[in-house]
Amino acid sequence: MFICNVNLNKHNLIKILFIIIAIIVIIFFGISAYKIFKQTVKVNDTIPEPDMCILETNNYTNILKTVHDDLDTYVGQKIKCTGYIYRVSDFTNTQFVIARDMVISSDLQTLVVGFLCNCKDAANLPDKTWIEITGTITKGDYHGDIPIIEISELKQVEKPEDYYVYPPDENYVPTAVLF
Repeated sequence: MFICNVNLNKHNLIKILFIIIAIIVIIFFGISAYKIFKQTVKVNDTIPEPDMCILETNNYTNILKTVHDDLDTYVGQKIKCTGYIYRVSDFTNTQFVIARDMVISSDLQTLVVGFLCNCKDAANLPDKTWIEITGTITKGDYHGDIPIIEISELKQVEKPEDYYVYPPDENYVPTAVLF
């Protein structure tokens, strides 16, 4: 017959309880860490892609430059903006630029900047008419590859109070999705 005599005193009991609690805590944190690291996180699952980029006075030239610099990334992006109709002599009846005046000097000298647009109803719209458009960025050819907005919606609007835009901001960070 085998007899085991275990002598438990208060000190030994506290040590055993501490060891058991430490083992339970380690197991709990181990399981939690496993579950966290087991999951695969995809950017598209956590950050929803906006369905439309809205150009405003403060981001107009940043987005314009970004799209021109890396057109292939933004083809298919929906876009909405306000500007006036600007045409040059070699445009077709369906083409115009959705334009804004970019200030280039302190005495308010400006340049016309904007996206080339394609719209079947463009011939009915006079130059300098302020409009709001919604469309999709496509890749087109006008003296080389450029972005062209294929317009899906167009409405006439009043000239905004702050109709000037300013050169692109050096701190602007382009992404794969326009914001």
